[in-house]
Amino acid sequence: MSNTEKLLDYQDFLASLLAEIVPLAPRELPVGDSLGLTLAEPVISRLSVPPFTNSAMDGFAFNSAGLPVDGSVTLPVAGDIPAGTDPSADCQPGQAWRIMTGAKMPAGADTVVKVEDTDQKPGPVPLPEQVTIHRVPRAGANVRRAGEDLPVGSEVLAAGEVMSPGAIASAISGGYAKVTVFPRVRVGIIATGSELAGAGASLEGSMIPDSNSSLAAALARVAQAEVSFAGQCGDDVAQFRETLRQVAETSDLVVTSGGVSAGAYEVVKQGVSEWGFHFARVALQPGKPQGYGFVEVSGGRRVPVLTLPGNPVSVFVSWHLFVLPVLAKLSGRDPDQAHVCREATVVEEWTSPRGKVQVVPVRLTPGQPGETPTVQRTHRLGSKSHLVASLHKANALMLIDRDVESVAPWSIVKVIEI
Repeated sequence: MSNTEKLLDYQDFLASLLAEIVPLAPRELPVGDSLGLTLAEPVISRLSVPPFTNSAMDGFAFNSAGLPVDGSVTLPVAGDIPAGTDPSADCQPGQAWRIMTGAKMPAGADTVVKVEDTDQKPGPVPLPEQVTIHRVPRAGANVRRAGEDLPVGSEVLAAGEVMSPGAIASAISGGYAKVTVFPRVRVGIIATGSELAGAGASLEGSMIPDSNSSLAAALARVAQAEVSFAGQCGDDVAQFRETLRQVAETSDLVVTSGGVSAGAYEVVKQGVSEWGFHFARVALQPGKPQGYGFVEVSGGRRVPVLTLPGNPVSVFVSWHLFVLPVLAKLSGRDPDQAHVCREATVVEEWTSPRGKVQVVPVRLTPGQPGETPTVQRTHRLGSKSHLVASLHKANALMLIDRDVESVAPWSIVKVIEI
């Protein structure tokens, strides 16, 4: 870095980027299709949960009035109540009804004894004429009261909550078939460079494998996004422009890699030079050249485009620092919650370039209870942007402040879990 080169703080760059991102328009989707999506509206229970008072056990329902708690008693059995039926008869005092788990309690009954605490065998056996209860349970035992989990009109799920498997079950229990959510973000990925060859292709001349498009596609899927396109584009400006327009038509976000540095063949910079894109030199190692802008597509939509550097580790770092917060905002989530940050202890000495935040793929190892975890580099060369073959070993990114030139062993550093 020259003494005169001015670098932008990465957090300032992120703030300017996020200020221009607008969440996607919410839509109503079947509850079962909402996994991983963010609620745009609260879910207010339309039903009591449970919707009626029911048995928590396979056993016998009865009225406990006048019966000796913990004592033995024999009662006549009036009939069967399977789950899914609506009993019309009352349970009279001194009478029992055989009942299944989840079945509606008959009027007059307030207690259930499980079949194991009677003289009857469990399973598909004929209805007995009478049942002996070995130990009468306390009144109200083994009964689920209507609305005891959630009454009608209560908030089941708050707006902004991410739909987990449990949230899906809760919404359905509250009477919902559909929920209003922010849709899954469709991400188009374009790896630029005439030197790129497809995965597994034979390499001729100075060709290199394109790991960037597959790397970004995998990162998008992990982030619950939908990949609308993932492929390569050579260093032809007209071809890049056309590819970008086509990909943007079917995407909510486009991410490019390469073509944004200071070389003579920076296809991304040249291709969007007249489209009002913002490019910056950010105080990061790796990941210094960054940019963003918008492409207008049919229907008047403005599709955001993030232009990342071309080296694979730079793509990886840039994705976590910039793309994930953008995906969060598009998805209706708080961009500040896109990362899980924590402190860790460095177990080896580290040097860092002054004036840049060094971002290093590291292996985070949990410490003993009450201790901070420790981190070790995944490659002896640290954060160099081409070290893609060791990237799979990283489960965190270590961030060393831009004014720090060396880190002593056992120092505390900031890490982002990945």
